[in-house]
Amino acid sequence: MPPQTRPSLCLFCAFASEHVTRPLRLRPLAQVAYRSTNSSGSELEEPKALDSLKIDEETFERAWRRFEQDTRQNLRKKGDVLSSANKGKNSLDALLRYNFYAQICNAKFTQAELENQRELADLRYPGEWYPGARSVGRTIHLHVGPTNSGKTYHALKRLEEAESGVYLGPLRLLAHEVYSRLNAKGKPCALVTGEEKRIPDVDYAMTSCTVEMAPLNAKLDVAVIDEIQMINHIERGWAWTAALLGLQAKEVHVCGEERAVPIVRELCALLGDKVEVHRYSRLTPLEVADKSLNGNLNKLEKGDCIVSFSVLGIHALRKEIEKKTGRKVAIVYGSLPPETRAQQAKLFNDPDNDYDFLVASDAIGMGLNLSVKRIIFEAMSKSNGQKLMPLNISDVKQIGGRAGRYRTAHQAISEGSSKDAPEATNNSGNGLDDSNSPTAVQPSKPKSSTVGYVTTLEAFDYPALKSKMSKDPPMILTAGIFPPAIIIERFANYFPPGTPFSYILLRLHEIADMHPRFHQCDLRDITSIADAIQTVQNLSVIDRLTLCSAPANMRNPNEQKFIHALAECIAEGRSGHLLDLPYLPLELLDQSPSGEREYLRNLEQMHKMLVLYLWLSYRFPNVFTTRSLADYTKKLVENSIESCLQDFSFTPAAIKAAKRKKKMEELMKRGKGDPNTEPEPAKRDSQKDPPKISNRTYPPKLKSKKNISALSQHGTPPSPLPVVPTLKLKLRLPLLGLEPRTLSVAFCS
Repeated sequence: MPPQTRPSLCLFCAFASEHVTRPLRLRPLAQVAYRSTNSSGSELEEPKALDSLKIDEETFERAWRRFEQDTRQNLRKKGDVLSSANKGKNSLDALLRYNFYAQICNAKFTQAELENQRELADLRYPGEWYPGARSVGRTIHLHVGPTNSGKTYHALKRLEEAESGVYLGPLRLLAHEVYSRLNAKGKPCALVTGEEKRIPDVDYAMTSCTVEMAPLNAKLDVAVIDEIQMINHIERGWAWTAALLGLQAKEVHVCGEERAVPIVRELCALLGDKVEVHRYSRLTPLEVADKSLNGNLNKLEKGDCIVSFSVLGIHALRKEIEKKTGRKVAIVYGSLPPETRAQQAKLFNDPDNDYDFLVASDAIGMGLNLSVKRIIFEAMSKSNGQKLMPLNISDVKQIGGRAGRYRTAHQAISEGSSKDAPEATNNSGNGLDDSNSPTAVQPSKPKSSTVGYVTTLEAFDYPALKSKMSKDPPMILTAGIFPPAIIIERFANYFPPGTPFSYILLRLHEIADMHPRFHQCDLRDITSIADAIQTVQNLSVIDRLTLCSAPANMRNPNEQKFIHALAECIAEGRSGHLLDLPYLPLELLDQSPSGEREYLRNLEQMHKMLVLYLWLSYRFPNVFTTRSLADYTKKLVENSIESCLQDFSFTPAAIKAAKRKKKMEELMKRGKGDPNTEPEPAKRDSQKDPPKISNRTYPPKLKSKKNISALSQHGTPPSPLPVVPTLKLKLRLPLLGLEPRTLSVAFCS
């Protein structure tokens, strides 16, 4: 007789107690289901969840019992549940939620309603979603080639010659670069990204934006779409597909890798557009080094970039390299603000400071101009969120191609004309994949080639690198799509009030009829946000869809609570003043700077929350009215992050300076002054102000979030010094035999 099951456990634990023959690996995987002290075993039973589902407790209990039975049957058949369990907790959780929602909702549909749903889920012809573009006789110019081949340069030259046009890039850094260059060229240009809009004071016909913000309703002469190979991206690919299918431009210049040619040709054939392919060769040679570094960091040379695929690994490498070499290390990774990444790249590119090395993630693959001599892979695998996976060929070549850049931003400043130099200086850390200056002369191969080298840190990774660098990446076969808002809104109308929005999206994803040249983009992040705001009442379908598109990280519990609070402001129509929002840790700006990883991580998370607020402020301007305050606070956070990265170094000289600073602070607290100065004579009676050593002014310190508004009136906070920071100390020094005075001096660390 099987043992008595315990109602306090989840249904998987109950099933595990039965004597059923099954693989041993099922047992630990089954434990990822949610546990609850209630008999039903789910947090869905909470009152808010029941209200949002429009059901009572009795209906919930009946549905849950049916759900348990169906899931047990599915487990015995080793169906979708087991495959989802192998993918990890999040995949299993999403499947269980979807199955339970289906248990409640599907019983309410008639056969006619189900047929109407399937008819609306016909996504085979996405070209028909953009009738305006079909009425334009378009020519698609496809510029393809490896990294650093000049393909983006030629596309941008055509954009400069047009009367009206748009640039679409994958990153805000790239959009900002084109925005700055076009304005410097005398062509007024607007910048439009998810969290920022800069509109010129004069009439303009040019726009530079991220690809998700493509102006699909505007009539244009020329459009440039950068990094077209991302049309196959599992999450963002829909944006490139929408831009390629929907831009109403006479000429569409598409830049990317050779492997994107077949899919672009096929899509253009479906649309009836003319295609011209322009191929380019790399301007400088790229070679695989003869051997690896064998794990010896002392073999690093100035201009080397070590690529690691975890944030902890990046910080650990930085610490170890600075300790062993005594030279400073710049770092770049995805969760750093774009402005900080550009600042770190600028420090690395400057040959006149002691930032000799760069440790970075795969974020260097695009968006930054780097004076890299050699790319060194710390590992040839990275985590996909569930397990370690080998790097694919395209990633290896994209990252490795950053070595041996033809013209870095610093070289462009040195070699360019005086007219272009000031603008280049402001953007020396960021740049386009193949063009550091669209205003510069046409690139040609240098007389003395700068060879770029690629290798690995460890010897056992070297064969994999050599093999992947010698192969061509597989061709792209499908393009990602996501249904337009109008289709989702019409599809949602078939469902009764209270139907979870995540279920509506997954239902559309499940029954959609697709063309073989397209695939549906992953809904994981979208459904996570949908579930986080499910209990918020009075949100329309468009409101929920807008919130689900927001740049929010649902793996962070604080961000989950923060977006829930923002959704409540939208639903209730009340003011979302920045200082009134919960879960936004503004008190971080009051803390003393620290070199601890936890402090930096908290700043990064706070920056993401502020970006989320700014993103929503452009979609709901009547709710989130403190955009300028949020923008100013974001700059404060960016300055804190940059100062944290620059002030806290692990070189022997920096460690010695930090110890000296700590000793000085202790002595100052005791009133003993600098131990290297003469003894302090008696104080004199003088009302005169002490002489000033520096004319530099400082904004008032942030003491509490109540006076951030007052801070914003002071102006933009000063950027951190590019090489080493200065410490403002008060020392007592004898001046020319006079009585001592208290002076404010810049004490370089």
